[in-house]
Amino acid sequence: MKQEVIEAEELGYAPCRYGSSKVLFRGPRRRLDRPYMAFVGGTETYGKFIEKPFPVLVERAMRQTCVNFGCVNGGIDAFVNDTSVMEICRDADLTVVQVMGANNLSNRFYSVHPRRNDRFLKASTVLQAIYHDVDFSEFAFTRHMLGALHGKSPDRFETVVNELREAWLARMRNMLGQIGGRVILLWFSDEQFDDQNWTLRPSQLQADPLFITASMVDELRSLVLDIVVANPTPAALAAGTTGMFYPASQAAMATEMLGVQCHQEASARLIETIRVQLYHAS
Repeated sequence: MKQEVIEAEELGYAPCRYGSSKVLFRGPRRRLDRPYMAFVGGTETYGKFIEKPFPVLVERAMRQTCVNFGCVNGGIDAFVNDTSVMEICRDADLTVVQVMGANNLSNRFYSVHPRRNDRFLKASTVLQAIYHDVDFSEFAFTRHMLGALHGKSPDRFETVVNELREAWLARMRNMLGQIGGRVILLWFSDEQFDDQNWTLRPSQLQADPLFITASMVDELRSLVLDIVVANPTPAALAAGTTGMFYPASQAAMATEMLGVQCHQEASARLIETIRVQLYHAS
């Protein structure tokens, strides 16, 4: 996975593997022969350009090993079919699962790369029939493809969105079932946790987690211990890239990510809930 190569000379990600997994995760590699918590998610969990992403901050505050299974541009598919990751999460004292978008997963309409889930591989015959006027060979990434489909026909696009949402819910139930009940879902985003239509959100197709609503997450509530909503404050968002490490060539990318203060706020909310679940639950 090329995106796991150290991309900023000032910041090392110490990529490592666990078990038989083919994915390189952010290190240093944590020991699994003592109590630990696991963190599953996308770019935010990985902590791209962030020296101390929220899993590290939780580890330091809780004084318990935290294993970071964050995957840059990852979706549910990067984890649900990875037996090593699922086994490690199942054996954890607690697993935090970041709510990821519905765009980066294989479904009835298209398939994505099994590990680099933002990579579009192939459209199904069903999608090709719905969008018979689109050349799918032009696309390499899911957002590019989805943007083109929406631009071609917003009406037909709603069929795609509904399929992605159904696939997301099914895949999440699968993953949570494999991990077991000791899971906290984390909504870590500058998008509000509500049921606003994605077309009305300021970021539209650039929103994360894309196409996910509060009602969809609430459908999973019975399968988890709790749901933590970490919307950064205006002050944290205003801090921008302060404290982040990135090469000049990726400055624009860095400005689109949640910064250091956002991670600090997310960790504070998580720590409060984790303490309740691990030490005060009856």
